[in-house]
Amino acid sequence: MNSQEMSIASLVLHASWVVQLVMLILVAASVACWATILRKVGMLKAIKNKNESFESDFWSGSSLNELFQNAMHNVKACGPMERIFASGMREYQKLRERHITNPDTLLDGTRRAMRASFQREMDEIESGLSLLGTIGSVSPYVGLFGTVWGVMHAFTGFANMEQITLATVAPGIAEALVATAMGLFAAIPAVTAYNRFSSGIDRIASQQETFIEEFSNILQRNLGAQPLHAAH
Repeated sequence: MNSQEMSIASLVLHASWVVQLVMLILVAASVACWATILRKVGMLKAIKNKNESFESDFWSGSSLNELFQNAMHNVKACGPMERIFASGMREYQKLRERHITNPDTLLDGTRRAMRASFQREMDEIESGLSLLGTIGSVSPYVGLFGTVWGVMHAFTGFANMEQITLATVAPGIAEALVATAMGLFAAIPAVTAYNRFSSGIDRIASQQETFIEEFSNILQRNLGAQPLHAAH
């Protein structure tokens, strides 16, 4: 390979099959990484908007029953916070239908239902993070493996040469280093996205936990003062 053929494509095509396999794995990891990033960006933006919209409605003065009916009629369009609220209200009403009037039992059942819903929502919101974390942590080592293998393969080919110059060594080393570059190309976006998404998801979780506490406090006041239909 002469200096004019030292393009990335030529280096990839002239690499050993092991290095090419490593590169293929890294390309697949990079594609999966960007697909996950784009999906998570859209998901978190939609969640943020839906949660803010529901929270605005919740504190606007609408009754709990009215909010519950709206949530039941628009299940597919609901955000996580609204589904958590609906789970709590559903359990609350089931307990009331069973003529359970003890405030502690009602509150405990409602909170447990909301906590279970909260966990399901967080599992869905966090989906894909483990993939980004894995790509971010493993890709550099996969690329390094390809580089080490490529260097070993290159030097093995030099064994029978009487005279070794930079011109003969450079192509083989360059082929091997492409694997490391591709590993970093896959890892850097994955690590950056993982950290950013983790921060955003932590904020969503905190907001939803705060809502659970606030809603529980409202129910507690209602149980001590007036029937549910007159709440808020």
